[in-house]
Amino acid sequence: MTDIQTSKRDFIKGASVLGASAFISGAALKVSAHEPDKKHPPESALRSAHGQIIGHGDFKYKVNYHWGDLNPHTHPVENTHGLAVDSKGRIIMCTDSDVNNFIVYNKDGKLLDAWGTQHPGAHSVKVVNENGEDVIYIVDGGWILNRHRTSNQWKGKWVKQTGFVSKLTIDGKLIYTLGHPMHIGIYKPGMPFNPTDIAIAPNGDLYVTDGYGSDYVIQYDTHGRYIRHWGGRSNTDANMNLVNTHGIGVDLRNPNDPHLLVSSREHRQLKSFSMDGKFRSNLNLPGAYVGGPVYKGEHFYAPVCWSQVDGKRTQNSGFITILDKNNRVVSNPGGTEPVYKNGILQPMQSTFDVFNHCHAVCVDEDENLYVGQWNANQAYPIKLERV
Repeated sequence: MTDIQTSKRDFIKGASVLGASAFISGAALKVSAHEPDKKHPPESALRSAHGQIIGHGDFKYKVNYHWGDLNPHTHPVENTHGLAVDSKGRIIMCTDSDVNNFIVYNKDGKLLDAWGTQHPGAHSVKVVNENGEDVIYIVDGGWILNRHRTSNQWKGKWVKQTGFVSKLTIDGKLIYTLGHPMHIGIYKPGMPFNPTDIAIAPNGDLYVTDGYGSDYVIQYDTHGRYIRHWGGRSNTDANMNLVNTHGIGVDLRNPNDPHLLVSSREHRQLKSFSMDGKFRSNLNLPGAYVGGPVYKGEHFYAPVCWSQVDGKRTQNSGFITILDKNNRVVSNPGGTEPVYKNGILQPMQSTFDVFNHCHAVCVDEDENLYVGQWNANQAYPIKLERV
């Protein structure tokens, strides 16, 4: 970190005021993981935390609610489902709007580009530099806007179809797609495929989570050829079970021990697997319906879509959780301070004053965070400026 960055953080710390903090079975998951509960509590309105300082310890941030705001008539969003940073420092967002699937910002929130309608269920985006060129991997979960809808109320607004994965050039030209696994013989007819995320290993292997479909992790090589799959919900070894396996990341923090970290969101766990799918361990995150990890240095960041409060998944209760190299939670921006008792992490939850449903997070070179949300009143991405 430069002296300028340090002094800027010290200035913001001094000038800002700390803002006020304020079981689902696998069989039942097929709709409830994507659709909101029928009843919305009063706090479902847009938050008003702009300018607050949130987070804990060394990981505190100033909330910039207006960073990504655009004209909703020309560049609308439905859900700001996925975010990634390319090699030029641009922030690429995917959204399931039927006007533009991709919106590209610079770090100041200026619109650089918007394009694409070929991914109507856009759910996750990853940018990888391959042979000196950036490429995009886009995961389409299959939930699309109902073109016959009569209103924009949630009921009747969305239709579920089969999802797919695409590899694109950085300017959106299609390289290839990965379709329903039934066509390669690993799914039986009738098994749904609604992928949620993808991770790319250093050797180019692809790992796709089918978190809204049949809950498998599917491994392909860099050319999209099938290698193996594991997971699902009915294994003899319960550790292999995945329920709403929403996200995935490759942990390379120890170069001698590369492995996968996979979310089992309904279990409120991240599960560690070897690169060939062997179970290693469970990382319990009590209270947090957590997505996949995003790595930066020795830490990783993960979006939490809902908190568990009084034993129930609660609407509009998202936050971001940050873990260190030992996989201990060190900060929960938008959530309660992490507490360990006798080495055991205590239940965490939202402070209900910053986020609705955190769905995606990415980190820039200055360690600022960009947060995308699901079911958040068509809100644009929020920037959390590191202080």
